[in-house]
Amino acid sequence: MAKGSSISGFPEWLPSERVVEQRVIDTLRNVFELNGFIGIETRAVEQGSSLLKKGETSKEIYLLSRLQDVGNEADTPVEDRLGLHFDLTVPLSRYVVEHSGALAFPFKRWQIQKVWRGERPQEGRFREFVQADIDVIGNGDLPDHYEVELPLVMVSALERLREFGLPKATVHANNRKLSEGFYRGLGLEDIEGVLREIDKLDKIGPDEVTKLLVSECGATEAQARACLELADLNAADGAELEEKFNALCDAHGIAHESEAYDLAMQGLRTLAMIVDEAARIRPGAVIADLKIARGLDYYTGSVYETFLDGASSLGSICSGGRYDNLASQGNKKYPGVGLSIGLSRLVSYMLHTAGAEASRVSPSAVLVAVWDEQDRATSNHIAQALRDRGISADVAPTAAKLGKQIKYASKLGIPYVWFPSEANEDTEHEGDEVKNIITGEQQPADVRSWEPDTVYAQQTVSVNA
Repeated sequence: MAKGSSISGFPEWLPSERVVEQRVIDTLRNVFELNGFIGIETRAVEQGSSLLKKGETSKEIYLLSRLQDVGNEADTPVEDRLGLHFDLTVPLSRYVVEHSGALAFPFKRWQIQKVWRGERPQEGRFREFVQADIDVIGNGDLPDHYEVELPLVMVSALERLREFGLPKATVHANNRKLSEGFYRGLGLEDIEGVLREIDKLDKIGPDEVTKLLVSECGATEAQARACLELADLNAADGAELEEKFNALCDAHGIAHESEAYDLAMQGLRTLAMIVDEAARIRPGAVIADLKIARGLDYYTGSVYETFLDGASSLGSICSGGRYDNLASQGNKKYPGVGLSIGLSRLVSYMLHTAGAEASRVSPSAVLVAVWDEQDRATSNHIAQALRDRGISADVAPTAAKLGKQIKYASKLGIPYVWFPSEANEDTEHEGDEVKNIITGEQQPADVRSWEPDTVYAQQTVSVNA
């Protein structure tokens, strides 16, 4: 990544790094579209009132000000100001409501776009970054089977990225109804607060979370310990999950006839369905993990976090969940479920940890040499003839010595240099030759039929960890 006068948290990839990012984007888009998702792009700004729907993340919003208005922002309430979107889910909910008459439901969309957050930048975390999202939005209702489909699509996409150096990915799933029912059964009332603190378990550990549950959420020491016991619960399948959960409820006096228990069982059965159905299609790809909470307020059911084997310091690289109330129009609701990849974090990991690198910077397969500036038209004609046949080509920037032109091609990773026949004015360019500067092989070439060897001509990404 370029250094110099860079601004912390706002990455700028070098050309070779951008090739890796673009290949990742192309791969994700391909997988998403193979699974029937439709691409959209939403505007970069939203009303403050929409952005504030996400609870405590309101402090991360970048608000916009015109230069002429600087100093007078306090005259306009935050809800009425414009801000840069910090995820792609809130904009999607607005987009669906505004365009509902033109969309087919369930609406399956993919979106790869930049977002902005005013959080503290650190390794792999940026203030400006690219997210890659898939969501399914229903009109009035949304079948539970999409809560299995989406994590499997994401696992499939991440599996494709393993050729670029990513380790194996596993989706950890929970259900907020299960957690909420259990917390209510314990007598806790600040459910959103408890979820936010439990969401910090991997970052600050159980002792600190216990303190926060007591000091911030009004829990007793016993209630806090019970919340951590739920977070530690794990199971290989749905039946074992239900058995262990019932034992935990019995240990803490949560009656099976209570409303809290009924709510928890709704969530548990959905979670069991997700884990069991996913295991039939891709064993081990999705596991139950009851410490997954997601600290965002709008999730109402299933929640997901995705981790890479052996990369615990990276944290979750793909997260999301079910939301039933984010998008609505009068009495009509548009429930959804979605997952989001922090694409910039993945690219940073690939480049700096996994050792991913592009085979070459330039997409051109051929550099057409220029013997003399008076002959540049001839070289331009050759390059255009190659482009017309679908072969990417560039022309040497100056009629420098041949060695410098070859060096220029080498620096950009262009594998072939085309030498026009010096004394030939014929448009067929008889006597032209092309040199593979990687192997050193040089041979006659006809612009009408020559094809580059795909081994050298393709711009690829490899891993050299």
